[in-house]
Amino acid sequence: MKITVINGQSHKGSTYNIAKQLYDKLDGEVKEFFLPKDFDSYCRGCAGCFTDETKCPDYEKLRPITEAIDEADLIILTSPVYVMHATGAMKAFLDHFGYRFMVHRPEEKMFSKQAVCISTAAGAGMKSTIKDMADSTFFWGIAKTYKLGVAVMETHWENVKPKIKAKINKKTTSLARKISRNTDKIKPRIKTKIFFSVMSVIQKNGFNPSDADYWKAKGWTNGKRPWK
Repeated sequence: MKITVINGQSHKGSTYNIAKQLYDKLDGEVKEFFLPKDFDSYCRGCAGCFTDETKCPDYEKLRPITEAIDEADLIILTSPVYVMHATGAMKAFLDHFGYRFMVHRPEEKMFSKQAVCISTAAGAGMKSTIKDMADSTFFWGIAKTYKLGVAVMETHWENVKPKIKAKINKKTTSLARKISRNTDKIKPRIKTKIFFSVMSVIQKNGFNPSDADYWKAKGWTNGKRPWK
């Protein structure tokens, strides 16, 4: 199994340690990135990617992560809670993939992948933070996204109580088993299939020629689907 991990922070705190615990149990080939260390650019709103992603001013800088995402069987996105939401670094990263939303030019490999969105906080905010990341995994077309939010009740991983760490261990063990069972067998959920079908109708006469041509070339406007 190939695993790509994108951490929404550069320090190795509770969120990082939970993600590591999970991918260690999967025993896969891991490529890991830390934001903003490995990618620190903001989307400029130039809209170049909507006609050709290579026109993005950050295309080359982003390409190593994009290629790792495309090669992965499992994508793990992590972010601690920052003021009830994902980190600015994670948001800035995800902003660069708007062109890959199903409404534009989704990468067909996504429809056979799994993803995990992980968030921690000393208190609250995991649900909204995970949603910030899971919105993108859904609109990318990823077949299955798992969500793991944990209130660690501490600001430093080494201070998290043993009882909480034991619960985390159980959760990551259970999640690793689910991911392993679904590897090479996962299919998109009905919500994704319905949304994709609606987009296929819209793209028959799409307002953006780049998107419409892409869908037509894939055969998606004529009933072909990126999943079996």
